[in-house]
Amino acid sequence: MGTRLDGKVALITGGARGIGRAQAVRFAQEGADLIVVDRCAAVEHSTTPGASPADLAETVRQVEALGRRIVPFEADVRDQAALDAAVQAGVAELGGLDIVCGTAGISSSGPAVDLAEDTWQTMLDVNLTGVWKTCKAAIPHLIETGRGGSIVLISSIAGLRGLVSVGHYAAAKTGVVGLMRALAQELAQSSIRVNTVHPANTRTTMIQNEGTMRSFCPGVDHPTQEQFEAGTASMHLLPVPMLDPVDIANACLFLASDEARYITGVTLPVDAGHCLK
Repeated sequence: MGTRLDGKVALITGGARGIGRAQAVRFAQEGADLIVVDRCAAVEHSTTPGASPADLAETVRQVEALGRRIVPFEADVRDQAALDAAVQAGVAELGGLDIVCGTAGISSSGPAVDLAEDTWQTMLDVNLTGVWKTCKAAIPHLIETGRGGSIVLISSIAGLRGLVSVGHYAAAKTGVVGLMRALAQELAQSSIRVNTVHPANTRTTMIQNEGTMRSFCPGVDHPTQEQFEAGTASMHLLPVPMLDPVDIANACLFLASDEARYITGVTLPVDAGHCLK
């Protein structure tokens, strides 16, 4: 247990599992109380399996086991009214807001010119517009505290370079970088820092599902874990097949903490060297 976030309240979207849960647990270990939002259902046109209410309850259990408070909400980041209500209620219960993590996201794949319009639009609606709506719901509360704050938006290595068969995903994650840079400019005078984190292949259901696994193993209908990890490892400079969610959460913790008090407008890869390979 640490004290790096003592007295702070953090909002995390996509907090029922994966990177979002890892953020919630790491932040709680460092003294934060949490507002956690997740749709807790599958999203149409996505290969990412939906989280469940039981997943969200497990995040709550893990945070409360650390002695921290957590207020969970089932809400879709595409629904501005639901986000606004969740953040308002969470802030009222916990007494403020200091940190925002826009983490909720989905995956799907296919050549850009072959994507169905609904698949393209859903990707942008969740992975880009959902991040913007999260910021819209949260920023007034950050400003209201008068003590500054930190916004950490989860992008991807696909937001820094092109990747095959995920043109819609890359477009959304690159858009998150543009949003971050604009917000860093707009919020600086309120002492609110805004940065992006760019994970490489991470052990979450976003890529640990058969639809995404097939994209790493062309011509294999039902890839094994070994075949899949050979594909993911080939993308990394360091000899690891995948990162763990806590690796991403640790980077977010640094950016959320006062240790990064003068860091804003930064794109931080957590990518096992992918962007150098």
